[in-house]
Amino acid sequence: MLRRLKKVQRRFPFLIQVDGEFVQAFSGETLATVILSAGKKAISKSSKTKSPRSYYCGIGICNDCLVTLENGTRVRACQTLAVPFMKVKTG
Repeated sequence: MLRRLKKVQRRFPFLIQVDGEFVQAFSGETLATVILSAGKKAISKSSKTKSPRSYYCGIGICNDCLVTLENGTRVRACQTLAVPFMKVKTG
């Protein structure tokens, strides 16, 4: 039996900074969701070839979505929830 999902309702908007630009996020969204929704296709760069990398596995196994937080910590964007006024650097 095919189930149809109800329309997703995004609630509780707030702003975060991605590469110095303010973008809108919603409660419960991961950084990967926010970054991709903002129109950025490349989230990080390959450590070996420096080629652009984007969202890939979505379950925290690969390192293709690593971003840097304001305090210098590197996190997986697919596993990290956005919080108000967070500052994130891609690539």
